[in-house]
Amino acid sequence: MRTVTRQATEWLAAASTDPRACKRQWHGETGIAVLACGRFWDVLSVPEELGVLALDSLLCTPQTPGPALADTVARRIGFFLPPDPDGRWIGSDVRYLGRDAWITVPAPHRAMGRLRWLVPPDGAGTLFVPAAVELALQQALLTLAGQAGARERCPVCGTPAAAGALLRPADSRT
Repeated sequence: MRTVTRQATEWLAAASTDPRACKRQWHGETGIAVLACGRFWDVLSVPEELGVLALDSLLCTPQTPGPALADTVARRIGFFLPPDPDGRWIGSDVRYLGRDAWITVPAPHRAMGRLRWLVPPDGAGTLFVPAAVELALQQALLTLAGQAGARERCPVCGTPAAAGALLRPADSRT
């Protein structure tokens, strides 16, 4: 196992209540483990169409990206962010997983069933910068709203395209 993959496995497993059991689960039949949010990271989960556009934008910046996980069945993208005790992101169909929430993940070097790492953990604990994710999501919403102009409704939330609000943390100053 490469050093980066080993470090990523150790970092990710550390969020488990039992890191050894977590690693056994990754090598077991299901290949997944359930990890706690709120200690090392929180996860912002958004609809796939929005998340893919935002991730494309984030990968074009000079900042090192944090982990991003796709759930291909639920059609959602999860961005791993620094823990935020308030976690007040607003937007239609946005889910913020912080303290007392759990997330199912495959090992950093694998894809299992419906779960795929779009950006695997790097082992150093790198996470997405919330302000950069906010900006990328706003840009993605504007792109989707522009595409929805012919349909007259936002494809993410269903509101009239001209009236759709931008996604942002609740305490954001824009």
